[in-house]
Amino acid sequence: MTIRKQKQNLFLLLCFSVFFSSVAAKNHPYLFYTNDRVNDLKQRIKIDSATATAWKNMLAKADAAVAAGKGGDMELLSLAYKITGDKAYALQAKKILEALLAREKWDLLEDRTPVWRSALGTAHNNNVASTVFDAIYDILTASERKNMAQRIVVLGIEPSLSEWISADKRIHTLNSMGHNWWSAIVFQAGIASLAVMNEIPEAKKWADDVMLAADEWFAFSGSVLENKPSNFDPAGGFYESINYANFGVGEYLFFRLAWTNAISKLSKPYDGLLQKTMDWFIHMSYPTNGILESVNFGDGSHTINADRPVKLMKALGFESKNYDWYLSKTKRSRLREDLNNSTPMGLLLSLIISDKEPLPSLATSSIYENMGWASLRSSWNENASMIAVKSGYTWNHAHADAGSFILYHNGKNLLIDGGNVNYGNPAYSNYSVRSDAHNVILFNGKAQEYTDQYNAVKTPGRLYNLIDGGNFKYILSDATGPTSRYFLRNYRNVVWVGNVILIIDDVKSYEAGKFEWLLHTAVDAKKKGIDLDVTDGNASVLVRPLFPETLPNGYPHDFPEKMNLEEKQGVKDHDPNTKVTYYSISPAEQLKQTKFITAIILLDDKNKPVEGPALSNMASAKEMRTGLPKIEKLEGNNYIGVRVTENGITTDVYFNLMADGRIMHRNSHNEINGWETDAYLMSMSYPEGSIPSTSNVKSWFVANGSYVRKNGEVVLHSLSKIFMHADFTNEIPQVLLQGQPLIRASLLVNRKGSNLKLNGQLIKAEFNAGNMLQLKSDSN
Repeated sequence: MTIRKQKQNLFLLLCFSVFFSSVAAKNHPYLFYTNDRVNDLKQRIKIDSATATAWKNMLAKADAAVAAGKGGDMELLSLAYKITGDKAYALQAKKILEALLAREKWDLLEDRTPVWRSALGTAHNNNVASTVFDAIYDILTASERKNMAQRIVVLGIEPSLSEWISADKRIHTLNSMGHNWWSAIVFQAGIASLAVMNEIPEAKKWADDVMLAADEWFAFSGSVLENKPSNFDPAGGFYESINYANFGVGEYLFFRLAWTNAISKLSKPYDGLLQKTMDWFIHMSYPTNGILESVNFGDGSHTINADRPVKLMKALGFESKNYDWYLSKTKRSRLREDLNNSTPMGLLLSLIISDKEPLPSLATSSIYENMGWASLRSSWNENASMIAVKSGYTWNHAHADAGSFILYHNGKNLLIDGGNVNYGNPAYSNYSVRSDAHNVILFNGKAQEYTDQYNAVKTPGRLYNLIDGGNFKYILSDATGPTSRYFLRNYRNVVWVGNVILIIDDVKSYEAGKFEWLLHTAVDAKKKGIDLDVTDGNASVLVRPLFPETLPNGYPHDFPEKMNLEEKQGVKDHDPNTKVTYYSISPAEQLKQTKFITAIILLDDKNKPVEGPALSNMASAKEMRTGLPKIEKLEGNNYIGVRVTENGITTDVYFNLMADGRIMHRNSHNEINGWETDAYLMSMSYPEGSIPSTSNVKSWFVANGSYVRKNGEVVLHSLSKIFMHADFTNEIPQVLLQGQPLIRASLLVNRKGSNLKLNGQLIKAEFNAGNMLQLKSDSN
């Protein structure tokens, strides 16, 4: 080695020595209650009435604890000390901390083999002990600091890191006990390690190990042999539900914030994924009447939100106006999981955010294909309409709900998920996690195996081909895999046209039996003619079965060929002592294969049904006068469909029965009302009262189709089957095109222009010799 190289190495060694010694010598508090953060809070107390009121209430609780000389919240007392400088608060916090550190153990799960010494209790205690130790550090003697640091190691850090990340004692892996346990236990041990660095020289290395382990937690891609899914969808979703994403991601972000404050700011390869996860929280939220609800698939609750991770992201310097909008809707929330103003950390991280933040700049629809979640909404305005669809994994906190959906409208969650109850209640295993508690289709009372909750589903459900064309939206759910013991086909198509959502189910079993279409509602539904009316306050929808048949428009006994409506009993979400009614709609006959088409009609002040005698399944002039969309059944040779007329536009939606895979090696060519096509679904919109033609159709949709023709005139040509929506209502045609990586398609347009919007991108319109618009999508 040259002398120059030796000098360089010596210089680097000295730099590292200076760095580590500076870390060790950093003054407490350096985790959360930093001087900068506390001073910022003092200023907010002076200028913001909500913050001042919250602080006043908090200080009163701290004063009461000091006066009593016992009890109290030691985090709150620590914050009171940092803001006021009064050591009485710190001394009371010290008493509580000493009692916590005097315990023999923080966790012991003796029913496990081997016995676990660390669990969620350990994680919680690591958090509060390290936060308080850091905050009151300056009133402690050197021996007290050393003793407390050692007890934090013995009770919290050592059992956590030994069992969850060490090489010589570890008994867990990244996917033990679901993915949120790993996050909580490991990252809170990381925070505790940062807290005791001055007293325990090895603690910085422990924190380094935790930060390195975080890379693998974010990258965990599942396990084939254990049927475990990846932690995160590439688009940012976290499969365990909003509730557990809030918890698991929040635990990491607390560690990241502590690291940033104690060591330095850093960037990680998964920062982009974290930002996508915040977008996922927003996409899966529903703003109503000044508050925010969340999609409650799995072990969650519609009242849960991501207030905590979003605030922590902002504290780390990740900024987005979308975050501000989200937090403006969670300001009134007082959930246990929140960082709201009634909690010490929430007050410390509180923000002054306007109630009039601009609406999110995100798309109105989202899909998370790997985990099988999607949302489609009419707009980001409060009290809009939104449908969320799930067809993904079942295991741990994810229920047996492949193909399920929930619907929000006019401020209310009207068509609901069955929810969940306390894990220890028998109804959790016997109802909440099973298919019966969700809006799915059963065959002879079965869909998914209940054991999927324990063993994980081997073949998960999937979602495909999200299309959002504004007034027209579509998504395909495939629940065949997880229900394959009973179903050969279990496809659900969601087609949203104006104020009508069509749920189109394509199901087939191995033998004839009873198919049941399940519906869970927020309030009891009322049968009105052929409809089920679901009304909660000012929010109403009509649920109208159309195929295989309608509900009877009179006494069921007089119409044995119509659909059967049966009321069943479940338990109320988060209230197992209360029984609730849900609904089963089934064909009169036992069938091996059938199609359900059900219309969900979104009602508002301009769009209400008439009261009085029940209406027939064919819309009447009286129905039209109310503004209610006119809905007609369409049937012909090897096709069924629905015609929806609203606001001067008629939309025909056709289901090509030749394309349902009944004989896979034959083509799916069909002629439907004069239109030749091989599409699975085909839709066209045109002026009310006219006959659809190649010249007057305003928009087209095809699902899994390669051609559309009429009287020898080609409308669509593609050698591969595609999913496409084309809208000609604006000056610039807009086309959404999906399918194989390379698509070359031709489309007839009713007027030529120089520009085209293809999959959201403005491009130059190109035409072939036959004046057909040329479409090309190449993702290779």
